[in-house]
Amino acid sequence: MVDDFIKSYVKKIASHSEHISVTKSIDSENNSCDITIYANDSDIGRIIGRNGKMISSIKTLISGCKAKDGISYKIVVESV
Repeated sequence: MVDDFIKSYVKKIASHSEHISVTKSIDSENNSCDITIYANDSDIGRIIGRNGKMISSIKTLISGCKAKDGISYKIVVESV
């Protein structure tokens, strides 16, 4: 659910939306989830935003899911 939301949101931000992919790995022992956003080199700056404001807003939205699910989410942006 969370990874689908992130993928659709980031595709709207990116110039090359066809290169966007999102993977999720769950660590049930630590009750955490790592979400990795893979994007084109030219879109990484757009996803992170000026002074990290865009990725920070995405993390803020995801923190609401943490309150509901009890799972900690970590978001990483990487180049394709």
